[in-house]
Amino acid sequence: MNKITLIHIAIRALWFSVVSLVIPCGVSMLLSEAIWTSYAIPIAALMLLALFLSRIVRDQKFAGLRRREGFLAVVIVWVTVVVATAVAFRLSGEFTGFAQAFFESMSGYTTTGASVISDIDNLPRSILFTRAFSHWIGGMGIIVLSVAILPELAVGGMQLFAAEATGIGTEKLAPRIATTARRLWVLYFLITGLQTIMLFLGPMNFFDSICHSMATIATGGFSTKSASIGHYDSLYVELVILFFMFLAGINFTVQYRALIGFKPGSLLKSPEVRLYALLVVMAIALITMNVLDSYNGIGQALRASAFTVVSIATTTGFGTADFELWPPFSQLLLVTLMLVGACAGSTAGGTKVIRLYIIIKHAALQMRRMVRPRLVQSIRVGKQIISEDTEEGIMGFYLLYFIALLISSLAMTALGSSLVSGTTAAISALNSIGPGLEAFGPTDNFGSLQDSGLYLLSFGMLLGRLEIYPLLVLFTISFWRRG
Repeated sequence: MNKITLIHIAIRALWFSVVSLVIPCGVSMLLSEAIWTSYAIPIAALMLLALFLSRIVRDQKFAGLRRREGFLAVVIVWVTVVVATAVAFRLSGEFTGFAQAFFESMSGYTTTGASVISDIDNLPRSILFTRAFSHWIGGMGIIVLSVAILPELAVGGMQLFAAEATGIGTEKLAPRIATTARRLWVLYFLITGLQTIMLFLGPMNFFDSICHSMATIATGGFSTKSASIGHYDSLYVELVILFFMFLAGINFTVQYRALIGFKPGSLLKSPEVRLYALLVVMAIALITMNVLDSYNGIGQALRASAFTVVSIATTTGFGTADFELWPPFSQLLLVTLMLVGACAGSTAGGTKVIRLYIIIKHAALQMRRMVRPRLVQSIRVGKQIISEDTEEGIMGFYLLYFIALLISSLAMTALGSSLVSGTTAAISALNSIGPGLEAFGPTDNFGSLQDSGLYLLSFGMLLGRLEIYPLLVLFTISFWRRG
């Protein structure tokens, strides 16, 4: 393990944390809010620590990353930024303890959207902005942003990119990973700006439009209102957010190629996007019919079902309806959507549609081999042949995922949560959802949890956001062996 390289990464993580706090601090000062000092103190501490570490390695250059160091670098950056924002949250006086502040910060950067705050309407606007801004940064990925703006990291950029975006959804748009990252961020910025304009043309003010756009494109779910999107009771707002949530659930490299070629229809050439759209449409139809008796007509039922399904399928977590009041069939279907999530390479959480697609193809192939044992056939996604290594990686991912889900659920029930509350809270954390059921439903929050439960779910959020492997590999003996 190259310690000098890791110190360089830590320095950059500290400076990035400074940037992530300077902007909210500026917003706080612009709004004449006294809590700007809550940001200024950690900013000063981070700068001093960064300068101190810089003196230690001032004569030793950054020499690039190996894959193993890339995994550790990812975790260093995430934890540093989360802790820095948590300190600012705690100093603001809006959180009763550091565990709550840490949970809120982790929930923001991992785009989970779970909150410990019950009275969101009365939070200082700079805190509301910070929550949305943390979504926006975490949505595309702190590491991808770092690669884009720090040329020195381009040497080891692919290791960092691969470490954060493990799976088969990582696709470079250019030979240099830094160029790929910049292009993705330009697209990300433009879509966010477009949604902000569209929301501002409706009943939202400019501040709420920015915050909700950042939360939507990041599939985060932090709102500026306690009643979430339901506060506005506006069909226009719901349709705009629904469209951009669905868009945010699509692989951003696929979106980029479709926009560059001016062929939006090419999005449907992706088997994953087609399955994603099919799952969403089927879920909307099934839930609409199931909840029809709870609404005045099919129009209202469709409106509530469509927004909720897209919000849950993309792991955004915005709400307009209390789905805890819906029949068990609809609730179970929503939990299933939580587990699947949206497309790989998007800002959404979950296990990803592409993995489900390959698992279905794998199962079908095994059935055919039961009848024809000598059958030689490969799994394809479009024109791409899926290697056996990729299949094994997906199988391993699902195994680790469900083990993590089981352990998290057991731990939550051991801490006093009911079976449904504990299990759906664990699902919410691992899949970056936000709401669960019962005690942690769409109209509730996580403020009642004891500190141990908050830290447990915070770990689950990071584990799910990094897609299991990059974090768990740090706990293996082989990772720390020399060589």
